[in-house]
Amino acid sequence: MKWFFLLFAACSAAVSLLSFVLAPDWRWTWKLAIVVGEYGHWLILFSLGLAGLAWVSTEGAWRISTLLFCGMATIGFLRPVFSARSIATRLPSEMQAAFGGAAPTRSGIDFGRLYFGAGTSEVKVTTETFAQSEGVELKLDFYAPPLAKDTRQRPACLIVIHGGGWDSGDRTQLAEWNQHWAAQGYAVAAVSYRLAPRSIWPAQRDDVLAAIVWLKAHADTLGIDPTRLVLLGRSAGGQIATAVAYGANDPAIRGVIALYSPHDMVFTWSVSREDDTLNSILLLRQLFGGSPEEGNRARYESASGQSLARAGSPPTLLIHGTHDTLAWYRHSERLTARLEELRVPHYYLRLPWATHGFDYNRNGPGGQLADYAIENFMKSVAR
Repeated sequence: MKWFFLLFAACSAAVSLLSFVLAPDWRWTWKLAIVVGEYGHWLILFSLGLAGLAWVSTEGAWRISTLLFCGMATIGFLRPVFSARSIATRLPSEMQAAFGGAAPTRSGIDFGRLYFGAGTSEVKVTTETFAQSEGVELKLDFYAPPLAKDTRQRPACLIVIHGGGWDSGDRTQLAEWNQHWAAQGYAVAAVSYRLAPRSIWPAQRDDVLAAIVWLKAHADTLGIDPTRLVLLGRSAGGQIATAVAYGANDPAIRGVIALYSPHDMVFTWSVSREDDTLNSILLLRQLFGGSPEEGNRARYESASGQSLARAGSPPTLLIHGTHDTLAWYRHSERLTARLEELRVPHYYLRLPWATHGFDYNRNGPGGQLADYAIENFMKSVAR
């Protein structure tokens, strides 16, 4: 039995290290990093329970060693929570300095919500076809916000662009977030776009632009304000979002939000490998029809929000974890530096424990901070 306690305590301590270090570059370990980073506050119950059993069932060096590993695991599993608490204390003032407006009165991290969650009201969802291209019907899911009877101003519309490496994913991705934003009073349009390799860039950009045109044309029917649009994308969707927001020169686009995304596609090619978790070389070849050196550089540049950004580009919120092994956080850092040069209002929410897809848990440490930042951003730019 003493071997059992020591072995499980050592394994827990090893797994908890994923809140401090990058996960190995294997296909499944980044998902384990999500569990540690966003559900670690639950995992401490296991390590504490194991410590209690070891205390009453072992003695001497076995007890000390097991308790030591359990303590290490507890520290590792709690690291995201305490890091999030530290970030939450400065987040309101930093975002207010970046975008103005009044910060939300609630805290950026709620310890009760970690365990008990935060309910979201179900809103009406309808599916619409906004375009047809290459034999593909392009659809969007429209989440209609509940409006008070005395509300005269039409709601702003948040256009959500899914991730998936440009060759997978769909508009139903993390739909709970869409329900949440709609419940806050924003219309939400989760859009589809043509996927690689069947459709290469700029098909994806053109499909999002077509969705914007459709939403504006049907604004009266949908009950939205066509002059207040915000783009939000995750991963590949964030790349599309910044490329569209900066390249469209459309005053109706009031802001853009990108979570764990690349924004300079030539740079992305330069740091990609065939043997990384995603086989990024293949993904980029599928998206652009080849490498930049093979006559495709113009496509890469037209997909690069960092190159398209200019003075007067829409305010930008970037959210990225430094433990992201699928999309390097340097992508967000480099775009932040460019926006700083251009004096474009922006904020980079850097999560020092989080990995790709951390917002899978809306109530986890990273999910709560992202929720707070997006709420603040929307109130500032889409008011």
